[in-house]
Amino acid sequence: MLKFLELGERRPEKRAPEARQEDFAEIYRDFDPDAAAGQAGRCSQCGVPFCQVHCPLHNNIPDWLMLTAEGRLEEAYVMASATNTFPEICGRICPQDRLCEGNCVIEQAGHGTVTIGSIESYIVDTAWERGWVKPVQPRQERGESVAIVGAGPAGLAAAEALRHHGYKVHVHDRHDRAGGLLVYGIPNFKLDKEIVARRAELLRDSGIVFHLESEIGKDISLAELRARHDAVLIATGVYRARDIKLPGAGLDNVIPALDFLIASNRKGLGDTVPGFEDGSLDAAGKNVVVIGGGDTAMDCVRTAVRQGAISVKCLYRRDHANMPGSLREVSHAEEEGVDFVWLSAPQAFLGDGAVSGVRAQRVHLGVPDATGRQVPQIIEGSNFSLDADLVIKALGFDPDDMPAAFAEPDLAVTRWGTLAIDRRDMATSLKGVFAAGDIVRGASLVVWAIRDGRDAAERIHAYISAQEATGTDRHASVAAE
Repeated sequence: MLKFLELGERRPEKRAPEARQEDFAEIYRDFDPDAAAGQAGRCSQCGVPFCQVHCPLHNNIPDWLMLTAEGRLEEAYVMASATNTFPEICGRICPQDRLCEGNCVIEQAGHGTVTIGSIESYIVDTAWERGWVKPVQPRQERGESVAIVGAGPAGLAAAEALRHHGYKVHVHDRHDRAGGLLVYGIPNFKLDKEIVARRAELLRDSGIVFHLESEIGKDISLAELRARHDAVLIATGVYRARDIKLPGAGLDNVIPALDFLIASNRKGLGDTVPGFEDGSLDAAGKNVVVIGGGDTAMDCVRTAVRQGAISVKCLYRRDHANMPGSLREVSHAEEEGVDFVWLSAPQAFLGDGAVSGVRAQRVHLGVPDATGRQVPQIIEGSNFSLDADLVIKALGFDPDDMPAAFAEPDLAVTRWGTLAIDRRDMATSLKGVFAAGDIVRGASLVVWAIRDGRDAAERIHAYISAQEATGTDRHASVAAE
């Protein structure tokens, strides 16, 4: 350890931008074992590991770095998976520059961060290759069952944790594959879909039952789930795209980001996608403008490049330093030819029937607001136009009307539309119904969804155990409501 003075920061070899533009393969090659061990050995093993402090899962990062440096990879895998349900996924898609790596002590000291995310992926990819990753085998099977609504990261993390306790777990999802946005929202160049598929298969082998293309409120009611199971976890995520009310917003080819990303991912999975086939959700041969500055916007611009767009511009009302997404993703996009139009806000969409351009205005950043961020202010008379055959709105996501969707008017929500829970036990206003992930905290990171799912599983276990200890018939109490 403590090799940070001898070795510089190093990541796995990155494919050339020209090659990346031609396909959807992941942009990093596999980490060389010697290089991975050397990078792990750069860790300073500091007394207060800020990498661990700033990880939502509080992963035991210094410990598995030390084990990797010593060549004890199976032990490193056990350590990494002890606190993280999907370490190889987090290693690929977490914004480490804002979390663990950005807070690394040797990074702050100017020696370059330990490349934690790449090492994490290397450890677990090796574990899969060598057969160390095994299905869950509970010590004792329990008679109780839990239903989970949503097969995204929060729901799947909770499902695995509940199986460890021996519960019968049934996961319902409206899509035809498990994974949620891991499958349909995140492009392959960041997360190969086979990585998600093998995790879903492992959960099936663990005894978890998946009910896909099962939409709660249409195919089965929440009331039925509550009657069948001892507890229910709602982990649906948030999918409703925030809109922008500007002149021309109703023109053809002005589309939400998730529609674009889902079409691209489904096409990559071999599905027939009418919106892609007719060209409305395909960027090929088009001038593309993406509005927004988060990770979803970066996914859109980089997808458009790979689809063969003539030009790709990202219109963002703040500057590079104030991007809400990962700055590493911005760097990848710039390498791949994306043009960032900083300090600019859309004013109107131009065109006759279909969009042909975006009229925008220049912005300057004023004084900070209550959140500490500088407020964008329009510069009068600074109008300019951009050619656009396809405009993608990547402005974030809000929750659907869950009480209406589930036909449960007593299901309490916050003023933001997220599900209201008791923060101590993650319980909703409905007895025996819990909630976790983005549907509670709003659109956030996958790593936070995993944390919430694992926490919810423990709260559900405590709830069912308490019911058992007191001899309470939960099904009777639900029927009496």
